[in-house]
Amino acid sequence: MSFKSLAREIKDGFGSMSRRRNCTRSHIVPSDVVVSKDLVKEGKWAYLPPELLLDIIRRVEESETSWPARTVVVYCASVCKPWRDVTKEIVKTPEECGRLTFPISLKQPGPRDAPIQCYIKRDRVTSIFRLYFGLTPSEDESDKLLLAAKKTRKATSTEFLISLVADDFSRASSTYVGKLRQVLAIKKSNFLGTKFTMYDSQPPSDEAFKANHSRSSRRFHTKQVSPRLPACNYNIATITYELNVLRTRGPRRMNCSMTYIPISSIQEGGTAPTPKSFPQENPPLSSPSVKSDNISMDSLVLKNKSPRWHEQLQCWCLNFKGRVTVASVKNFQLVASVDPSHNVSDAEQNKVILQFGKIGQDIFTMDYRYPLSAYQAFAICLSSFDTKPACE
Repeated sequence: MSFKSLAREIKDGFGSMSRRRNCTRSHIVPSDVVVSKDLVKEGKWAYLPPELLLDIIRRVEESETSWPARTVVVYCASVCKPWRDVTKEIVKTPEECGRLTFPISLKQPGPRDAPIQCYIKRDRVTSIFRLYFGLTPSEDESDKLLLAAKKTRKATSTEFLISLVADDFSRASSTYVGKLRQVLAIKKSNFLGTKFTMYDSQPPSDEAFKANHSRSSRRFHTKQVSPRLPACNYNIATITYELNVLRTRGPRRMNCSMTYIPISSIQEGGTAPTPKSFPQENPPLSSPSVKSDNISMDSLVLKNKSPRWHEQLQCWCLNFKGRVTVASVKNFQLVASVDPSHNVSDAEQNKVILQFGKIGQDIFTMDYRYPLSAYQAFAICLSSFDTKPACE
């Protein structure tokens, strides 16, 4: 019996955890699910010798490296607590293995060597944007949905609510992961819609969480939060599009200030914040928005790579290495914007951290790498979909 068949037999024997949690293929089963003993009865698979269990899960993890086959790894984590603990120990972060497995992988930095390639599909009717894992859309539409965002307009702002599923964007839901907000108020000096704020539903690091929550307060579990009350949002980045007052021709110019990612993360030996799990508790309901004014480190700033003017084609060009095929004002590549005093090598400064571009009607590619996470990259790309007439 192959390890893949073994994992499926185990999954069938204990019952599908995804069905019991009303999950579909639209999102990855959470790694921190607290499984009730009433739902899962301990069976023969729960009492395997630790060495044998470790060997089984390691072989499954090494053999199933891509979706949808990688679902088998999730099955192993859904068997029981011993299986889940071993699976979480074996499965590495995207930075280490270059693969996405559990939902928390979407909040962790991508690999350093090669980008993770995804694509975005836009639904103009419902204003929903779906992020899928893969090079291009497959014919059988079996691609892995990573994240989804719904665009909502208000009198003074535009928001993109981001979720693990494409049918629930409630901020009280356990699938809510954050939002992107564009403020239109004049008092914010952003009347022309050139500034976006990225929010995360969880603290980007333990240090940031402790700094902003030093006082003791009553906590509420996610399931206890009233649907009328919003979840906490942490301000983790600011995206700014420069005004094109003279209306000179050229692409949009943008800057992304990543508040909690230090500039040292792209230096030799540097690291970026890497959350290990989703928080089990929400911050105080009395302060649903956490500001980051007390962060004193030098934050990483990203800027769009300057294109070159092609005389024969009479257009601005960037080398997307075949990943972008349609000219669009939305296309961009982001690189690090650093000061010479930061001692960052030229290779790191020229390395494309995020690229986004059009390949068809309402279909766009998104390739990201360390130190950005899939969620951060997706939120940055969403800002490109909002109308910015003064920036073009």
